[in-house]
Amino acid sequence: MSPFPHDVFTEPSDVDPDTLSNLGPLKRLAGRWEAHKGIDLNPKAAGPERREFIERIAFDAIDPQTNGPQLFYGLRYHIHITTREEDITFHEQVGYWLWEPATGLVLQTVAIPRGQVALAAGKAKAGDDQLMLTATRGSTQDGICSTAFLEYGFRTDSYRIDLTFEGDDAWSYDIRTMLTIHGRTDPFEHRDRNTLKRVAPGKPNPLMQILAARTRHVPAQAS
Repeated sequence: MSPFPHDVFTEPSDVDPDTLSNLGPLKRLAGRWEAHKGIDLNPKAAGPERREFIERIAFDAIDPQTNGPQLFYGLRYHIHITTREEDITFHEQVGYWLWEPATGLVLQTVAIPRGQVALAAGKAKAGDDQLMLTATRGSTQDGICSTAFLEYGFRTDSYRIDLTFEGDDAWSYDIRTMLTIHGRTDPFEHRDRNTLKRVAPGKPNPLMQILAARTRHVPAQAS
């Protein structure tokens, strides 16, 4: 029996425009974050390489999104990573974190400028201090898609992110990406870990900013 309604066109009529108030377990992510001692373990020809990195992440509230009756509240994010040794970008990533209040579904979309995208999924409830999302190569609902070269040379078979909130102004992640590398028989676990601190609070989504501006300009009614 399908978990979805027969009517796939009709959108909900009671959508709250205030994203920040409806983000559930993602609420504490809104804002700007920085860290200076992230750890990356990545594959090289001579063996695994361990690098420390500097990370900055921006999470911006987006307006509520619907797929017919399905309703998401979410954050658009941008990750920029450098290292102390080099000024060039070490890693760049964009995407969305989404929360479906009706089901507890949490999604992370991942897009990196090397020809790879992923959709990771998990379940959580408002107030949870820990989130765990996964994506698997070959899945059509929480999968991974890569260029032909990455499929050949560094095939990504699975992705997992474990995120832990440490109060309201800090959170950490542990990412495990399993790779099959051309010419090698054993899989490689590409690992990324970091703890980020808040440097700026989250801002209201665009629709709420417009509504707030209209409210400020409404003239007072005469008594």
